[in-house]
This record gives sequence, structure tokens and C-alpha cells, in this order.
Amino acid sequence: MAYNLLKGKRGIIFGALDENSIAWKTALKVKEEGGLFTLTNAPIAMRMGKIKELAAACQAEIIPADATSEEDLQTLFTRSVEILGGKLDFVLHSIGMSPNVRKDKPYGDLNYEWFLKTLDISGISFHKVMQTAEKTDAMNEWGSVVALTYIAAQRTFPDYSDMAQAKAVLESIARSYGYRFAKLKKVRVNTISQSPTMTTAGSGISGFDVFFDYAKMMSPLGNASAEDCANYIVLMFSDLSRMVTMQNLMHDGGFSSTGITEDLIKRLTK
Repeated sequence: MAYNLLKGKRGIIFGALDENSIAWKTALKVKEEGGLFTLTNAPIAMRMGKIKELAAACQAEIIPADATSEEDLQTLFTRSVEILGGKLDFVLHSIGMSPNVRKDKPYGDLNYEWFLKTLDISGISFHKVMQTAEKTDAMNEWGSVVALTYIAAQRTFPDYSDMAQAKAVLESIARSYGYRFAKLKKVRVNTISQSPTMTTAGSGISGFDVFFDYAKMMSPLGNASAEDCANYIVLMFSDLSRMVTMQNLMHDGGFSSTGITEDLIKRLTK
């Protein structure tokens, strides 16, 4: 059921890869709620995914951009404002990649050049996105910027490796730029810490299926789905959340507040 929460609002959605990705489901939900947007991803990711299908379904234009490139981002924001017919009201940063994780490098033997790439793609790109939005004066007052993160920024999950540091950087940037953007244009900036989700990227992490089941047992409501996350993002883009900023919002079925559950006790009882 649609509520027209985003009627007349314009934005950019980063990171839609295929129908399993949170950004993909968010785009469909934003369209359903009346929002207009451009889609963007890195050229290499676009070759791997199905973003053209999503663009057709949402009647959205695709603007390829490497989120680590200031030049690409400037083009993205400038063209998005032109295509959509006005300044932006929302931006979704759904970007994350670690060469060390992809190539199964153990945490005690990281390739530091790859580590810096992890930080740039998965964390610092969030700063670049907002700095470009500010410099191009692309955001409307009371706009909303959301980035997806994970609780590994606060707790240790061994297989998450250097992505944990990248998410910690991402969340810190949200607080620092959130303050700046609020003072400049009343733009709010938040991160959403999502449950482990069966996306193409997530399921590629070693041992992910085991952890997915563990998190489900540890979460009183169960793991939050990608669809539920898309709904939450729409809420954060809407005027209903206009006084929420600089927050790391847990969207995890209660995982982050639970010490142990009956389901886990039953599983571990000998």
C-alpha cells in the first residue's frame, strides 16, 4: 500500500546491482511512493548487474559514476538536477566493497593497498558524495541523506575484516557531515545498520549463511529483510523523519539489544 510519502521529491540512488540488493528494492519502493530519481553505480558494477531492468521499471535515467571520483560525482549531481528538474531531496549511499574480503586475505595478512581501497570505496566515498552535493548546491532544505552500514563498526565479526573499519569511518562521517549539513541547509544525514541480508554482496562473505542463521536466532523479530529496509529508508527520506539526524539507526529485529535468546539456548543445550 502506497502513501505518497515522497510525492514531488527527487533524489539519487547509489548501488543497485540486482533484484537482491537493498538499493534495488529501495528504488522500487521510492517509485511506488511517488519519488523521482536517477540511478548510479560504478561502470564495472553496472556490467555485472541488471540496473537497466530497474531503470526501465522505474522510468529512471542511469548515470554511471565511480563514487570515489570527485569528477564523476560532480557530473552525477549536476546532471541529476537537470534531468529531474530541480534540486534533490534524498540520496541513498549503498556502496561497499573490500578487495581483501573478495580475495580471502586473512585479517593478519591484509594487503594495505587494498585496505586503503576498501576505506575509499566503502567509507570515504560517503564524504565525497556529500561534499559534492554541497559544492554543487544540489540539495534542497530539509533533504535526507542515508547510508547503509553494519554493526561490525561496533562489534567484532572476524570474517567482516577491513570492512568493519570502513563502516566505522562511514558512521563517523555521517555524524560530522550531519552536523555541517544541518547547519548549512537543514539536510539530515543518518546511517541505517541493517541485519545480515541475503544480497549478492553479503552472501559472498565466507560463513555468511551460518551467521545469518545465528543473527536470526538472536533477533526477537528475526532478521530484517531487504524489503523492510527499503521501507525504513523511505521513511527516512520522507518529511515524517525531518528532525532525525546524525544517528546510526539499528534496523536488525532487536539483535543489537539482545544478550541471548531462548532459541539460542535451546540450540546450545547439551
